Amino acid sequence: MKELSLSSPCFEEGGLIPTEHTGYGEDRSPELVLTGLCEGAVTLALLLDDLDHPVPAYNHWVVWNIPPAARLPGGLPGGGAVGPLDQAVQGVGYGKNRYRGPKPPFRWSHRYRFRIFALDCRLELPPTARKRQLLAAIRGHILQEAALTGHFR
Repeated sequence: MKELSLSSPCFEEGGLIPTEHTGYGEDRSPELVLTGLCEGAVTLALLLDDLDHPVPAYNHWVVWNIPPAARLPGGLPGGGAVGPLDQAVQGVGYGKNRYRGPKPPFRWSHRYRFRIFALDCRLELPPTARKRQLLAAIRGHILQEAALTGHFR
């Protein structure tokens, strides 16, 4: 099986996440690009975690039942159902059903990791689900996984 990779035209691996994609800016989700997505993927799931938060891997964004695609558009709207992604489901991350970009306290530098999972199924989770429930639901259904890490200060 091909290796899946995740990138963004907005920032490079290990690079600075632009302010427009943070809680100090427009809090607009960045465009994400997948390369090497396998043909057997039924849906995608996506997480965004703050790797340097006092709560380990503090979740900022959780989305599932994303149709398999080579590109996820930026600026996705909030809400439990994401219309531009064929009604994919946004769970609760950082207390909301929407993208919540980097916003480290005191503008300290934190690393943020986007993780994408290619799955062999659709998930039956309500929009009240959180990262923990998503990770439990995808166990045994992951075909591929990729990550993209950036930082913000």
